[in-house]
Amino acid sequence: MYSVTVLIPTLLRPYLDGRSEIGVEPPPRGDLSSVLDALCEGRPLLGQRIREETGALRRYVNIFVDGEDVRRLDGLGTEVPPGATVMIVQSVAGG
Repeated sequence: MYSVTVLIPTLLRPYLDGRSEIGVEPPPRGDLSSVLDALCEGRPLLGQRIREETGALRRYVNIFVDGEDVRRLDGLGTEVPPGATVMIVQSVAGG
């Protein structure tokens, strides 16, 4: 059983074999950055869709830990306790 559940938006599912959610073992540091590291390990294209080259979240990617927007918390340093649900929301725009 996995301790952290990550909910995947439709646009990112092709990078995870179509899965809508994935379990991640609790990271040693217990913060969002380490959860994303574990999620994207071996999936560099997924990582590029979520974070910029600097490691910061992309502007159009919003992440929630147990329903709380991490941009209003501690960003990538937001604590992710065992049993938490991390939801990735990718904004879609057109013109």
